[in-house]
Amino acid sequence: MVSDWRLHEMDVRKFDYSEVGQVDLLSGGPPCQPFSLGGRHRGNSDHRDMFPEAIRAVRETQPKAILIENVKGLLRQSFADYFESIILQLTHPEVSRRDGEDWRAHLARLEKHHTKGTTTGLRYNVVYRLVNAADYGVAQRRERVVIVGIRSDLGIEFTFPEPTHSQDALVWDQFVTHRYWDKHKLPRKRSQILNSRVQNMANRLKGELFPPTTEPWRTVRDAFVGLPHPSDPSADGYFNHNFYGGARAYPGHTGSVSDQPAKTLKAGDHGVPGGENMLVDDDGSLRYFSVRESARLQGFPDSYAFSGSWTTAMKQLGNAVPVRLAETMASKIHQSLSGV
Repeated sequence: MVSDWRLHEMDVRKFDYSEVGQVDLLSGGPPCQPFSLGGRHRGNSDHRDMFPEAIRAVRETQPKAILIENVKGLLRQSFADYFESIILQLTHPEVSRRDGEDWRAHLARLEKHHTKGTTTGLRYNVVYRLVNAADYGVAQRRERVVIVGIRSDLGIEFTFPEPTHSQDALVWDQFVTHRYWDKHKLPRKRSQILNSRVQNMANRLKGELFPPTTEPWRTVRDAFVGLPHPSDPSADGYFNHNFYGGARAYPGHTGSVSDQPAKTLKAGDHGVPGGENMLVDDDGSLRYFSVRESARLQGFPDSYAFSGSWTTAMKQLGNAVPVRLAETMASKIHQSLSGV
């Protein structure tokens, strides 16, 4: 139970890891704002860059495995050298930065150490991949960089889990078999509302001999099954499920639609960003997602309560890792470590 966890609410830079015992998995998501496409793009020069602290945690706890999640922007060309530095530091956490050494000089030293092929000391086999949460059953298009490291002395292998869901399967259900509309008791005429890209996908799939073998992407409508509209009086029976109107579309921020995975929920620097946290209701009107709806899009159960104001709760959700994505990655690591 979470209530039994030992929690330390403090500045991670002041935490003493000497009190921590054996660690099987060290997981976390250093603040993404320095690398976010929607942020100021300061990277390692941003005071919120906590990758050095993540690497210190690895060095001092020496876990069997590492799991780190961050934004797609981390792979931008402008951060390429710093990202290489992160990967090499996770590979060789004991090759720490010297006093007065800037990160580029440290990178050069890490490259020499790595190419020397040194096998002694603490070392991790590190891999990374850009994944889309929608491909793992999350009702949200959310692309994230996932970094996994396995301690090299364990001699075990790791590969990323294969996607379980796909857009092809959703298009098949919506526009080939129409099963999606029947499931939601909606008129099949909705299947006529296609953009050219989806139309081309549907035409291609109709020519296939066999349907997609994956599950269909989960949509906003799928995620909200059984949840009343936040303006409905019955919504009072759900915690964090209040109606917030007044949303307005503007170029690049037009909201999510019900019959596709939601756009990426974001925390925003000031309050709630409109386009990423809006829904186009079935009547064409725009509104903001309720906290409960956003929680469902991230995979949190209805019993999971969020405290604070709407903007505070939405910021927590925008910064969260989708539950199902985290579970999928952690389960694959557990499977790899099970024989150790």
